[in-house]
Amino acid sequence: MYTATNTCPICGGEMHVTSLECRACGSELRGRFALGRLYRLNPEQMRFVETLVKNRGNVSKAGDELGLTYATARSRLNDVIGTLGYEVLPDEEPPSLSPEQRKLVLEQLAQGGISSEEAIEMLRTGHIRVSTPAETGKE
Repeated sequence: MYTATNTCPICGGEMHVTSLECRACGSELRGRFALGRLYRLNPEQMRFVETLVKNRGNVSKAGDELGLTYATARSRLNDVIGTLGYEVLPDEEPPSLSPEQRKLVLEQLAQGGISSEEAIEMLRTGHIRVSTPAETGKE
């Protein structure tokens, strides 16, 4: 069985399904049916999407499985987003902390002033909360 595509292999125009058939009883419907957004994807993009879903949306793991760098996998994801007709937004720059700020977060974690979840959130977002001796129970 051939895989359906939304693009004509001859001229590049948009393809439409005009017939559907039931394998069990042989009933047939004729008309003009839309294929849906996923049929806009080329085979390479479809393979990427399938691998991404298999890896529960983890771009890094999908890239590893396909032998791609993280940057290339992100680029492929942006290509898929655009092909599906959605706006491709620029990547947000993660907030950067100075080495001193990172050290402060790690020291708070080591001293028990914050939980590992709080430390991860602070490092990820760049929003640092300085715990006081009263909060840590250490004076």
